[in-house]
Amino acid sequence: MGILDFIFPKYCVNCKKLGDYICSNCFSRLSFDTEDICPECSKPAISGITHPKCRKKYSLEGTFTALVFNPTLKKIIYQFKYSPHLSDLRGVLIDLAYESLIQNQEFQRVLRSEMKKLIFIPIPLHPSKFRKRGYNQSEILAKELGKKFDIRTFNVLKRIKYTKSQVGLIKEKRRENIRNAFAFDNKFKKHIARKSIFLIDDVLTTGSTTSEAGKVLKKAGAGKVWAVTLAKEK
Repeated sequence: MGILDFIFPKYCVNCKKLGDYICSNCFSRLSFDTEDICPECSKPAISGITHPKCRKKYSLEGTFTALVFNPTLKKIIYQFKYSPHLSDLRGVLIDLAYESLIQNQEFQRVLRSEMKKLIFIPIPLHPSKFRKRGYNQSEILAKELGKKFDIRTFNVLKRIKYTKSQVGLIKEKRRENIRNAFAFDNKFKKHIARKSIFLIDDVLTTGSTTSEAGKVLKKAGAGKVWAVTLAKEK
């Protein structure tokens, strides 16, 4: 233990045990066994690939998720989103996401085949939420994962509609709530033209948010688009 740990001791963000931001007991409660879903119909899909029958002109190619959004992870992500003084916590979450994704065979296949034209794009916050929080957790995830995979990150989307929380809404209401919430920043047109994109967000539930953002990107000229999220709700 270094001297900084004596001055600024680390406590488990879940159970408050002294030692690390995630103690060994709470770490054992994390699950990497996520359920892959089709981003169009939200039903189970092999490797998270969009069902052929669900595919539309501007559909996502699929979804990749790292961890299950269980009570333990929920508390950790909350600390990440609302307690920026825990700056080390993002390193822990990025490492967890990275280790999970590199074990995903379909993700690795896409990474290899699309590497030369891949870019990361984070889901944006509405300006009012950004001012309140001071940072965008999806942007942090995108940039840090980008460093791990040696992929550039661009902020090309803007949130132009203030949406209420998606929590508790059924799938149809989620899609209605998020419809027309995003706009593309046209000065980045050349940066995404025919590019393959990993669209980064923190939590995936039905895929409504990433599907809406992906549609905007494809209409702006992007090539293939996949959603990549830190966690997946059951």
